[in-house]
Amino acid sequence: MTEAMWNHNMALFTTYLRSLCPSGSKQSLDTTLFRLFGIHSRRFSTKFPATEHQKTIAARGLPKRVPIPGVDKIIVVASGKGGVGKSTVAVNLSLAIADIRKGSAVGLLDADVFGPSIPRMMNLSGEPRTDEKGLMVPLQNYGVRCMSMGFLVDEKSAVVWRGLMVMSAINDLLRKVKWAPLDFLVVDMPPGTGDTQLSISQQVPIDGAVIVSTPQDIALIDARKGVDMFQKVKVPVLGLVQNMSVFCCPNCSHQTHIFGKDGALKMAEELGVTHLGDIPLHVSIRETSDAGKPIVVSSPTSPEAEAYRSVARKVLEALSRPKPSA
Repeated sequence: MTEAMWNHNMALFTTYLRSLCPSGSKQSLDTTLFRLFGIHSRRFSTKFPATEHQKTIAARGLPKRVPIPGVDKIIVVASGKGGVGKSTVAVNLSLAIADIRKGSAVGLLDADVFGPSIPRMMNLSGEPRTDEKGLMVPLQNYGVRCMSMGFLVDEKSAVVWRGLMVMSAINDLLRKVKWAPLDFLVVDMPPGTGDTQLSISQQVPIDGAVIVSTPQDIALIDARKGVDMFQKVKVPVLGLVQNMSVFCCPNCSHQTHIFGKDGALKMAEELGVTHLGDIPLHVSIRETSDAGKPIVVSSPTSPEAEAYRSVARKVLEALSRPKPSA
């Protein structure tokens, strides 16, 4: 590659980076480039902000979202950090949607390559078979089709992969699985705002993101970043679930806000996103999840199961609204 071609490509790259920098700040762009490569944007672009021509060329090089054949709606369940109960919400949300929309085909994709939880929670094991086209056939339980890296590796074995291998695995879980026909695909995202989240957001058209957080300030800091990431990549944020909202003593019924009170509700109001509901901190949710019998199916009339169904109803309502024009 000639120096001129390299400079041209880097100019396009810096144009793309500008879209990720706060307010298009030249200072933040230079900081990003210097940290990554030890260089400054002025080496490749004499104008700031980018010209319309540069923006048009750069946009052509961005990933195109390609639908998964036969899949109607894709919902991602995400969190800014681990340990907030995201996977439990994803599992019970998928089961609640299947219960509310009886007759609909619902799938659950475990996109957490390093820490898959779906096999245990959905009481599934074994390697998926492949069909005549070489597509993996999802395992199924409780009427929900499931796919996870946990089906392909031993539960006690660590997945020690670099980024490109993870991205390849994610692509296979999206594209090389016999999902169709499917009305709803719920994706349990890994915690954080890294490569996997960005890759999925750019590869497939996502109909909405559900952000899970506890009311604790530390968790809310990262949940805010999750909302910001999806907004930057033009993924609709359906709303925020406040998990572990309150602990009710099984002996005396006294309620204690162990992780604080209404923190996620207040943040939802501040960010202008929907508060989808509260999920209590209850031992039955933990026990049923560990046993592979999620609360929505094992104790469907319980208040805890109803809390998940309430969240599911609001998610379905949000999905039914017309999308705003681009």
